[in-house]
Amino acid sequence: MNLAVVRNIGSGSVLRTSEDTASFEQEIIDQYALAMAAAGLTDGYVSNCRRVIFQFAEPLKGPLWTASCEDGDRFLSEQRRAGRTASTRSTKAVMLAQFYDFVIARYQGDVAALTGSVITQPIDEFNRPPGVSGSRVRVPPSDADIDTLFAAWRASLVDARKYRPAARDYFAASLWRRLGLRINETVMLDLRDWRPDLGAFGKLHVRFGKGSRGRGPKARLVPAINGTADLIDWWLGDVRHQFGNDWADPDAPMLPSERHDPVSTRCQRVGAEALRQGLARQTASCLPSWSPRLTPHVLRHYCASSLYAAGMDLKALQELLGHEWLSTTTGYIHVQKDHIEAAWVEANRSAEERLSTGR
Repeated sequence: MNLAVVRNIGSGSVLRTSEDTASFEQEIIDQYALAMAAAGLTDGYVSNCRRVIFQFAEPLKGPLWTASCEDGDRFLSEQRRAGRTASTRSTKAVMLAQFYDFVIARYQGDVAALTGSVITQPIDEFNRPPGVSGSRVRVPPSDADIDTLFAAWRASLVDARKYRPAARDYFAASLWRRLGLRINETVMLDLRDWRPDLGAFGKLHVRFGKGSRGRGPKARLVPAINGTADLIDWWLGDVRHQFGNDWADPDAPMLPSERHDPVSTRCQRVGAEALRQGLARQTASCLPSWSPRLTPHVLRHYCASSLYAAGMDLKALQELLGHEWLSTTTGYIHVQKDHIEAAWVEANRSAEERLSTGR
């Protein structure tokens, strides 16, 4: 990522030429990039933010500090007409809003002194697209549907045309179902990441957890609850060694492909798309009513919902799923249809017991 040389913005008293204005505008953008880098955001995220800012600025009639809510309306409308998904539009809106929050907080005085302009936030509560979690609810299948799928899937492994990849895909999907791992977290597991010596169940060292707002990987230890310890014992004891002689190499991938590295002879890492396709094939075969709606992320929602229904509290679920905010975890909880009715019955039963004891 290349940045322009940044001068002291407060040093100038007036912007005399168009070149001065363009230079001042560029310096503000570069200052924002430096602030994001200081906050630990990745180069990729910083580059994407800069790209969105330039895309927004291109059709403006004046510099960035002259943008209005109407310009925000125009930009987001163009994104919608261009066929951008709700997720993409929301991400771009958040990037622009954060940039203008930065400019208003740090450089409102400089802009006013140099240009006489008052900066406004072009992305407000009226034109900001709803987040994905608010516009798309991933309600998972029922317990009975999940049990049907995985029972049939496990039974089909014996007759699979290619046993090794079939067993690998089943193992990966079982991690999504039981622990709620993200697909990239699953792909990036190495053999060394299974630590049976930690805790009562053993733990998986998830080294490539998702960092918030583009930050780098956020590692966490995930206990092998919900039957996962037995699942890993089956995978490592019965299947993994069939892929190659790297089964004892701690740096070898936990989920390998059938290809080998020509130099190290170690198994190559399976790709995320291969695991997605494995789930899609089995869903179409064993649970066609959910094809193609059942995805790795829907299984992550299922894991959260099923563990919550079994009594796990929200804070523990937050740590298990690797969420920074508890509000994100609550969006993953989808209770059964009779949840309210059951709570009502329990409340009335408790009230009756208290009245009866009081008499």
